[in-house]
Amino acid sequence: MADLKEHLLFAKIKKQDREAFIEAYDLYNAQIYRFIYFKIGNTADAHDITSAVFLKAWNHIQEKSVENSDTLKSLFYKIARNTIIDEYRKSSGFTALSLDNENFPIDIKDETKNPAREMEIKSDLVLIEEKLLQLKDECREVIILKYIDELSIGEIAKILDKSRGAVRVLLHRSMKTLRELVGEGTHNT
Repeated sequence: MADLKEHLLFAKIKKQDREAFIEAYDLYNAQIYRFIYFKIGNTADAHDITSAVFLKAWNHIQEKSVENSDTLKSLFYKIARNTIIDEYRKSSGFTALSLDNENFPIDIKDETKNPAREMEIKSDLVLIEEKLLQLKDECREVIILKYIDELSIGEIAKILDKSRGAVRVLLHRSMKTLRELVGEGTHNT
């Protein structure tokens, strides 16, 4: 059902329907922003790049340079990914992501309200965040797409221009490396 809705939305956008594009923006803006933010770790830059992504997407679609096999979601992610790469090339890099960033709070809700458990969870997240930043960009990216943005293997394959099998292998190896890094971090403390 969702795929049908996206295909209809994409078809309307291809016919320059601005209302359909606004609907797509509302549908995907938060996901694309989150993807960008976790890649660069800077709120202001993430907002700027997110805006640029949607502008580029509109222009790309209107220029009729979209492959028929692309989904709207994968198109936004591809453009976001390429825009981030362009930004990396223009600058020396971005600031590291921090769970303590007051401009983008990440709340962890524990129904039991166990302060010791809350501290343990926050400590684990900080460790995972730290170790995630140590991964190669492609490994970090595939983990973010799968486990933070909750995309399917097929969607990730389209975004990364890889086969589904290659994405599965990359995800498996990336998670194995992350587990090893997290394991090292827990032994050092």
